[in-house]
Amino acid sequence: MYIADVKSGVKMSRLSLAVPANVLALGAVSLVTDVSSEMVTAILPFYLVLSLGLSPLAFGLVDGLFFGVTAVVRLAGAHLADRLQRPKLVAGLGYALSAACRLGLPAAGGSAALVGAVVAADRTGKGLRTAPRDALITLSADPGRLGQAFGVHRAMDTAGAFLGPLVAFAVLGASGAYDAVFVVSFAVAVLGVLIFVLYVRDRRESAPAPASIRPALALLGETRFRRLCLTACGLGLVTVSDAFVYLLVQHNAGLATEHLPLLPLGTAAAYLLLAVPLGRLADRVGRGPMFVLGHLALVAVYGVLAASGPFWVVLPLLGLFYAATDGVLMAAAGPLLPPGLRTSGLALLQTGQAVARMVSSILYGAAWAAFGPVPGLVAMGVGVVACLSLWKVVR
Repeated sequence: MYIADVKSGVKMSRLSLAVPANVLALGAVSLVTDVSSEMVTAILPFYLVLSLGLSPLAFGLVDGLFFGVTAVVRLAGAHLADRLQRPKLVAGLGYALSAACRLGLPAAGGSAALVGAVVAADRTGKGLRTAPRDALITLSADPGRLGQAFGVHRAMDTAGAFLGPLVAFAVLGASGAYDAVFVVSFAVAVLGVLIFVLYVRDRRESAPAPASIRPALALLGETRFRRLCLTACGLGLVTVSDAFVYLLVQHNAGLATEHLPLLPLGTAAAYLLLAVPLGRLADRVGRGPMFVLGHLALVAVYGVLAASGPFWVVLPLLGLFYAATDGVLMAAAGPLLPPGLRTSGLALLQTGQAVARMVSSILYGAAWAAFGPVPGLVAMGVGVVACLSLWKVVR
């Protein structure tokens, strides 16, 4: 037992040395916050479609809010963080707003319009916090180990995504009420805010931020960063949202309603296992090849869904897609951005993705309503393959 404890302690010490404490603290916040958010995300598609009876097109519009609303506030929030040199303050406001929205969901009752308004406010909070949080990671880690740092953060974040549906499943099974899930989600979100306030440290840039947002927009004049943004936006347009993927899995497999909150677990488990090793591998072999690998996994997801293949293949492939692309994209962008504009630059990239994915949700919802789910999947898959011709710009 003693030898095992010593070995375990050595491994933890090496992890602490390799990954800065601030990255681990941000990972802990994301873990707890994702337990809260994924509790809601796991049940919301089925609540809206199966309980409230929304059509695929109407659901596509609501689902688009998950991506589109963040675009409205990302740049403004990121510029404020750069201007004040207080990324922690802006990110903290975003976490607090999202936590408060958890209580707005039970208050919305059965109104899809009110649920949509609460979702919009929640996504506003996410839009405020995401770029400042990622900027804190880039400022806390060595540039040569950013892939690993983002991999560790995304792995901890995904651990929360794994636990969230389990907690939702347990609460829903014990109470039989969606409102109980929302209330427990609020309590967990408050805990995440407390961890953020107590343990995350602010980081300041070495250069002052400009007084206006124009220099951030001018970053698109830099060739490598512009091509990176165009690649991310193009691929965002042909990325079917997770909510539609899970609805298609349920549609194909005919799963019982009470088991639906458990579907994200397969995705989260693969993401959790692969985020750190793929982040390290991206640092060694290049972030472009890793980015391409992730999107080839996405094409495979579309193929299995279109063929009504087994869902136990779809879910880990989706996790592989996120593990190979999410943190890798931020790690690729960070070194391209100058001091004083780091948060704004990341927000610019994330805003383009958010707008693209909003449009994607609406278009895919309309295609499903008009032609059924398969033609839209085929079109999205062809689009991914076409966009991958630009993969070399991701460094």
